[in-house]
Amino acid sequence: MNRDSVETRDRYKLYRPIQTRWSDNDVYGHVNNVVYYAWFDTAINGWLIEQQVLDIASSPVIGLVVETGCRYARSISYPEPVEAGLRVAHIGRSSVRYEVGLFTRNHDEAAAAGFFVHVYVDRETMRPVPLPDALRACLETIRSGAA
Repeated sequence: MNRDSVETRDRYKLYRPIQTRWSDNDVYGHVNNVVYYAWFDTAINGWLIEQQVLDIASSPVIGLVVETGCRYARSISYPEPVEAGLRVAHIGRSSVRYEVGLFTRNHDEAAAAGFFVHVYVDRETMRPVPLPDALRACLETIRSGAA
């Protein structure tokens, strides 16, 4: 990340703890890049489940990832605890852009910042559907002002 695009803690609406694991480190001694994407997915879906707008086994509407991205600024290594900052940057008819910043202790600048775009579909037909009202209301609670 260049200095003009550094993500800071104050730009996120809520935080979820993530504990690094020994197996997250790669041979270079830092968390492998694919683990960051798992953390994004875990932070987003964990929050949706807690908010009772997603039941992974039976919700009639589910979110499918259609686009992702990540910018890395600083390495993270086991056993550092991580906080995933969450916000919603855009809410469409059937899609949502979630943004996640990964922060380590004593750092106000993100070690990594990424995004997931989910398109919400009917579980049976896999066709896009409008966001359910309860989900849309939940998303609004962490929507950023820049959207």
